[in-house]
Amino acid sequence: MTVGIIPNINKENILAVVEELAVKLNNQKIEFVISKALLKFCKDFSSLLKKNAFMEHRKLAENCDIVISIGGDGTMLTTAYEILGSDTPVAGINFGKLGFLAEFGIDEIDQLIIQILKGDYKIEERMILEGRCYADEKVKLIGINDIVIDKGRWPKMIELEIKINHEYVSTFSADGVILATPTGSTGYSLSAGGPVVSPQANAITLNPISPHMLTMRPLILPDSGMITATVDSLYETVQVNCDGQRVYYFKTPVTLEIFKSKDSIKLIQTRHKNYFEILRNKLFWGMDVRLPGLMSRGIK
Repeated sequence: MTVGIIPNINKENILAVVEELAVKLNNQKIEFVISKALLKFCKDFSSLLKKNAFMEHRKLAENCDIVISIGGDGTMLTTAYEILGSDTPVAGINFGKLGFLAEFGIDEIDQLIIQILKGDYKIEERMILEGRCYADEKVKLIGINDIVIDKGRWPKMIELEIKINHEYVSTFSADGVILATPTGSTGYSLSAGGPVVSPQANAITLNPISPHMLTMRPLILPDSGMITATVDSLYETVQVNCDGQRVYYFKTPVTLEIFKSKDSIKLIQTRHKNYFEILRNKLFWGMDVRLPGLMSRGIK
């Protein structure tokens, strides 16, 4: 078995975590390959790290059985995007804040390695969104969490016309609209008043951002549908961002099509936790904060 290690090199003390993981993998005689991004720290490498191969992320994934991402949820999203199409599953070690996708903590590295060796884990396949703009066919939009159409630099609202499978749905003014996967339902969409959607659901959430009407509420759509958004603004462009990481600008008016991609991502998850336990532990979902003993009763 070969494990690929992709860390967030912007995290403080990240090299120490990588070295700790490398030592533990080496002790279990598990081969590993390291992100080429770490080469900037080459002077500080231990002899163990210096002995191993460094690769670009896509090549790394193609040469490994499992990829371990070290960072927060943002690092997981970046890693998943960069290795998209390799079909290699990703496990996350949380070195960030929330750690909703990266569910293994720094203190659970031994547990992760043991589970990998025993095959005591599950692989959950998650849908991603793809988008295209006929005005600029070179751009391929990919959203693991979400694809967000918004007003960008313009301070005022934009106008959006939405169609599903070419059937007219609504025209409304808003700051924008979030199109979220079930994975992304606990991200930006949740902050904008959207629902929590189980990762097993075959659904896309259409969530308006600050719409200028009380009746325009989030809408749950089947993932088999084609979402067409025609966007207009008094400003020259609108902004489209994918996972809050890749930003594009399109001249208005512009028509975008968003749909479920044929590609997906595979997440390695422990069998000893379930989605609803993570919701309770990370987001306090379903917990009545008015009652005493919240932290000791419902959360473990």
